[in-house]
Amino acid sequence: MMKRSLVSLALALGILAATRSAFAQEEPESRDPISLDDLVVTVHRVPVSLKSTSATVTVLDGHRLEAAGFASVADALRTVPGLAVVQSGSFGSFTSVFMRGGESDYVGVLIDGVQVNEPGGRFDFANLPVDQIERIEIVRGPASAMYGSDAVTGVIQIITRTGAGALTGDVRLLGGTYDSWRGSARVEGGSESATYGFSVSELRSGGMLPVNNDYDTFNFSGRIDITPDEDTDLRLSAHYSDHTFHFPTDGAGAVVDENAFSFGDDLTLGLDLRRRLSPAVEVAVLLSARDSEGGTEDLRDGPADSLGFFQFRSLDDVRRASADLRANVDAGDIGRFSAGLELEDQNLRSLNESDSEFGPSSGSSEESRSNRAYYGQWLGSWGALSGNGALRLEDNETFGSLVTYSLGSAYYVDGSDTKFRISLGRGIKDPTLFENFATGFAVGNPDLVPEESFSWEIGVDQLVGADLRFSATYFDQSFEDLIQFTSSPPQPGGPSFFNVGAADARGLETEIAARLGAFDLSASYTYLDTKVTDAGFEEGDDATFVVGEALLRRPTHQLGLSAIGRLAGRGTAGATLNVVGARVDRDFSSFPFPRVELAAYATVDVHGDFQVLRARGGVGLSVVGRVENLLDEEYVEVHGFPARGRTVWLGGRARFRPD
Repeated sequence: MMKRSLVSLALALGILAATRSAFAQEEPESRDPISLDDLVVTVHRVPVSLKSTSATVTVLDGHRLEAAGFASVADALRTVPGLAVVQSGSFGSFTSVFMRGGESDYVGVLIDGVQVNEPGGRFDFANLPVDQIERIEIVRGPASAMYGSDAVTGVIQIITRTGAGALTGDVRLLGGTYDSWRGSARVEGGSESATYGFSVSELRSGGMLPVNNDYDTFNFSGRIDITPDEDTDLRLSAHYSDHTFHFPTDGAGAVVDENAFSFGDDLTLGLDLRRRLSPAVEVAVLLSARDSEGGTEDLRDGPADSLGFFQFRSLDDVRRASADLRANVDAGDIGRFSAGLELEDQNLRSLNESDSEFGPSSGSSEESRSNRAYYGQWLGSWGALSGNGALRLEDNETFGSLVTYSLGSAYYVDGSDTKFRISLGRGIKDPTLFENFATGFAVGNPDLVPEESFSWEIGVDQLVGADLRFSATYFDQSFEDLIQFTSSPPQPGGPSFFNVGAADARGLETEIAARLGAFDLSASYTYLDTKVTDAGFEEGDDATFVVGEALLRRPTHQLGLSAIGRLAGRGTAGATLNVVGARVDRDFSSFPFPRVELAAYATVDVHGDFQVLRARGGVGLSVVGRVENLLDEEYVEVHGFPARGRTVWLGGRARFRPD
């Protein structure tokens, strides 16, 4: 921990030493937030304009996220329609994202093109900061045809940034409620042949609970883009994170333990090489690796702690390594084509040991599986009309072969700045390695098949003049072969996991964005209707899956309002209102864990970033602040785990750049 702090301090001092003069603070990048001419790369893995894509896409600008004072990507995603962010309590507690009513492991998460989900889709958003982000692209709708497993309801890609020209830097330090502080340092720059960007950040908090609720996370992000010649592009990226989260609560939220904690560290590496063989042909190679190691430790509370299972340790090491080779061909009037081959290895190594009044016990396992995928894509355009199609064949050594696909079309009416779009597709989520291979109390099932979805949507985007945009999307999805656990297998000693559940989700997403003078205004509303169509092994009105009832923790209604004002070249100030409607959860404090309704809530956040010094030959300094849950609303996102109350952040920022 001290070593990480010294790394942060050294980088900050390096920025100071490398800069000889200050600059007048620039406002957060003010490109038109409602343009349809912007390029996005996540939808089709090649740059396309929003004007021509049939997908529903939201782009969050990294400069604006920093100006708004967000500490984590999870908090920034709360503003996106179709997404429900759920955190089970204080800083560091597990944070899930439900997209369009799907399971929380139905969202593919990428950092600079590298998939960071665990095999089977799980991803914890609690430890992901906003530092060094160029933009976040959120694609809603099935994307398995291009990204394979886990992209059932959509993809969230975090694209980090590099600089251009002379070295620039940024240092921040803020203190906050719950004995919290966070700091970051960043440098970026480059030349015509190479650009770079590096950042470190750390967040610590004493937590909101009275005992054993400390949290600490450290993050490093680095990216280098190299252009050795006009036909070659090489991107190297590395991201590292570690965290420790102390939790005194049991599964129902009761404060019962003084020394339980979880820990983990993640390393993500990517190499993306692109070479243009001719004006019409490009080949691309993406090599990636993700190593995630973590566990839980709950030591004996004292000599009197001698009943039941009084001590437990676990450690899991999950690794994904992949190689993706793709060719992109521009066939002129026929369209653009992509064809690719992806090879991936997935590995899980687990260790656990416990002590109880019945004696010590321990266990270990090591499992792996490989996957091969062949995929192709077509993109066509004929004036105002554009179309796309993709097909993917998964060949997995555990569950065999499976096909996914997507189709879409968009029609852009140039005179009225209106775009109509329609798309459909099939998505899949592989079983987790634990569900396939577990031993002990739970027994894995090697015969499981991936969970599947079929989805279609129709939408319209409308520009009204240069400063107003409206978007609306209706979507309809069905989920099949959902994997469920049973403690009473049909055959004694047989597997505990089966493909038995099914559900539907449909809804409406709307967005409005406007620029009025010095103000950027936005509003979003999401209506979501989920329904269980097959409860599988579940029985009774208090089960997780009840036929005809809604899926857990998905609100029917969500509303978001945001206003950001530019302060005459000195910075920005703004406010956000998030309203989340009632939803269903389960109460795990009493058997048989009855279903309960979580009350609707509304939170108001405000933020400001104001420059106080523009010194020549020195440093530009700003005061930055953010207040989350300004009105101190009492609410829960998970039953039994109260969310944070009013949280105040206040601090400063120093920005450096040669004149």
